[in-house]
Amino acid sequence: MRHSVRLDPQTLLEAYCNGVFPMADPDGVVRWYTANPRGILPLDRFHVPGSLAQFMRSAAFPFQVRFDTQFERTMRGCMEQRRGQTWISEDLVRAYVRLHSLGFAHSVEVWKGEELAGGLYGVSIGGAFFGESMFHRHRDASKVALVKLVERLRQRGYELLDTQAQTPHLARFGCIEVPAEEYLAMLRKAIARSCSFL
Repeated sequence: MRHSVRLDPQTLLEAYCNGVFPMADPDGVVRWYTANPRGILPLDRFHVPGSLAQFMRSAAFPFQVRFDTQFERTMRGCMEQRRGQTWISEDLVRAYVRLHSLGFAHSVEVWKGEELAGGLYGVSIGGAFFGESMFHRHRDASKVALVKLVERLRQRGYELLDTQAQTPHLARFGCIEVPAEEYLAMLRKAIARSCSFL
């Protein structure tokens, strides 16, 4: 039987500080990965599409946004949305819940009344935030979570929002790719900052 990598908090945090992140493969084993080029969302060039900005300003905006009130539910929402093709495993849920309890993992939750309509989660170290996954049960809920995440990171003086990879969806918000060497220099600078997510 093959065993997953160690997922204790210290090992996880050291991995992130070196540009490495865990993913569960289809065989259920968690392995370390990196990316070259690396996807990042420049916080000073984040773009909110016009229709989304208008929706968020409208009187009919149906959502409320909260931080860190239901971290595990948010992570499981990401896991369930991609059932059958997710990289999130039960081992990873347990590992990130531990990180959350230590103040390093956070959720942005979009609520519609008492329903968790969407959200995202990630890891925060210094002035770097590593976005891990997002989900939605109502249209635009995950996009709202991303906008609110960027607002929070800007307010708190963060320097880096890591998305691991660029996707067409994230590109609409200004996500770009940078070479791994450039990313690691940005990462070292960002994690040296003292920032508080909450």
